Amino acid sequence: MGLADRLRDAGASPTAAVPSIPPIGGVAAPPPPAPPPIADGQTPAAAPVEPFGHLRARAKELLFVRLGNRLYEPGLDEEALKNLVSDELADVLANEQTPLDDFERAELVEEITADVLGYGPIEPFLDDPQVSEVMVNGVRRIYVERAGRLTLTESRYGSEDHLRQVIERIVSRVGRRVDESSPMVDARLPDGSRVNAIVPPLSVDGPSLTIRKFSKRALTVEDLVASGSLTPMSAEFIDACVRGKLNILVSGGTGTGKTTLLNVVSGFIPSTERIVTIEDAVELRLMQEHVVRLEARPSNVEGRGEVSIRDLVRNSLRMRPDRIIVGEVRSGEALDMLQAMNTGHEGSLSTLHANSPRDALSRLETMVLMAGIDLPMRAIREQIGSAIDVIVQIARLRDGSRKISQISEVEGLEGDVITLGDLFTLRHASGGEGSDSFLESTGLRPRFTERLADQGIELPAEIFEVAPALESASWD
Repeated sequence: MGLADRLRDAGASPTAAVPSIPPIGGVAAPPPPAPPPIADGQTPAAAPVEPFGHLRARAKELLFVRLGNRLYEPGLDEEALKNLVSDELADVLANEQTPLDDFERAELVEEITADVLGYGPIEPFLDDPQVSEVMVNGVRRIYVERAGRLTLTESRYGSEDHLRQVIERIVSRVGRRVDESSPMVDARLPDGSRVNAIVPPLSVDGPSLTIRKFSKRALTVEDLVASGSLTPMSAEFIDACVRGKLNILVSGGTGTGKTTLLNVVSGFIPSTERIVTIEDAVELRLMQEHVVRLEARPSNVEGRGEVSIRDLVRNSLRMRPDRIIVGEVRSGEALDMLQAMNTGHEGSLSTLHANSPRDALSRLETMVLMAGIDLPMRAIREQIGSAIDVIVQIARLRDGSRKISQISEVEGLEGDVITLGDLFTLRHASGGEGSDSFLESTGLRPRFTERLADQGIELPAEIFEVAPALESASWD
């Protein structure tokens, strides 16, 4: 069954106004109920005192003193570490004067063990499917993002040491480190969620931890169509471009969902092809079986052993790839990627930060110059014009939704300018951005239509027709 049939069976309509759901995260939680009014002469009720709160804090402090660096030994698996913490914690509580029955002691051991081995007060947010991002600004403030909106929570870390221990536990699992000599680090959680941590002296107000969560279930093109991020026609067009081995660049700002979209787009790659993915921190979750995942590595304490994205792109050319997917292009690896696209490795995919397809081309030129090779600007633009076929722009709208805002064809070099042809653009009805915005065809047919036809891929004419319902709408 083809993509168009699957979308049709799902009941998707190219013109239906579907309330937008952000591809990352979920719907906003209802506001908490207001507290009951306080009558005259009454005083507010005191906050409930948590039982064994002081005992819990003291036991955790003693536990960290007794175990020290043993908590972060790479040779210990999760089960052995849990047993070690439980045994030591039982000894700590046995020496306390607070009377506890067996049930209270077991419950306290379980709570402290989960806190010490887990992520502390942010653990509930990591388990909440509606939360898409968690931001820890020191020990006093923890923000979360729900449905594209930031909210300050009431959760706090008890001490800066506890937050530092959580950060060290996260980064040590992927062979990274964070200390005064290396105070910034990118890492990932076991489920693939992206982690960035920065500690003093660079972070003035204490350690900062940012976690961009991964959805428990990999999103599909049907999910993006249902949320309004894509229309069935534009999805069918992207499907044809990927199967036709066109080189596609996904462009967008921070937090717009570039990696999520890249993961969905990569799902169109036939399962018979060999795919090599290259990332700073592994995030892509491809459904195909023949996938080789490569991850960059920072330098060690002595400043040695760094393996950059550019090194991995070069190495991937010797791995007989049918497709090369670069998670994000940031610097000089852009030149190697363009050369790969121009030397037989068609159908490559990548992302970069830019606010429009035109800005994406400008940024690509700048990143090629970062490779340190003195090339004339015209030569760089010729490389870009012949390598990149399609730019898919994704944007985050004012209501927090993420939508594809533009799909443009890179038509080539005319004079000294790379020309672009807009194939799909986002139109806003009712005078503003939001759920009533649609990705509409401009009516132009791409120049690579014949190239796809030579591979047996036909683009239906209705893909490039402006829907009557949209033609009659009053656009601002």
